[in-house]
Amino acid sequence: MPNPKSVRLLRRAALGCMVTVSFALAGVGTSASAASDVSAQAAPAGSPSASIAYSAATGGRTVALTFDDGPGPATGQILDLLAQYHAQATFCQIGTQAAANPALVKRVIADGHRLCDHTVDHPQPMRTLPHDKQVHEITAAKDMISKAGGPGTQIRWFRAPGGDFSPENRQIAEQDGLRPLGWTVDTRDWAHPGAASILATAKRELRPGGIILMHDGGGNRSETVAALRELLPWLTQQGYRFSLPAC
Repeated sequence: MPNPKSVRLLRRAALGCMVTVSFALAGVGTSASAASDVSAQAAPAGSPSASIAYSAATGGRTVALTFDDGPGPATGQILDLLAQYHAQATFCQIGTQAAANPALVKRVIADGHRLCDHTVDHPQPMRTLPHDKQVHEITAAKDMISKAGGPGTQIRWFRAPGGDFSPENRQIAEQDGLRPLGWTVDTRDWAHPGAASILATAKRELRPGGIILMHDGGGNRSETVAALRELLPWLTQQGYRFSLPAC
């Protein structure tokens, strides 16, 4: 009789997300950060992991670009730059922003990028909210983003505002078919430190298999756009391939 654990792992592998990368160059080993699993109730069959993803899905010298708090005025410029360098990214969208900018949500999808649930309205700290409010923030945001994207829209991850993950909100996300998504490089572009600082932080902290956190919404993102304009060719020159987060 097959081992039940092996069967579950095989099912999960079969249902894993499809990953595409932009262009291939020779790579080196992946680095990843470990995260503990939620130990509450058993996950429904076929559900994603409740552990926080801290690495790109593909091995070698890869990087997963992620953009939070949009869609917003800078989203189109960021999409233009990503297209120029054939770079795939994940956009962690706020439900109200997605509902207000459905054309941008549709463009993100049409350009081959992926979507992530970043709650309805970015409450902080999230873990202090009542359980039913946390459920609403995650499930309603997923519905809003899906509606904005149109039929067939897929959302694979959940990122808690400010990275305020807890066993509770991770389990809610898992039960809604979403894997918690962290990062390994915080460029701190949200603090408006200047494009040079954003770029320097990304270069200094990035390791193969890393996930970079930037923003396309939540304020003036001109510094982010300027930094990304320099970061993308640098990543290419360093031999990085663009990937998606593990799911």
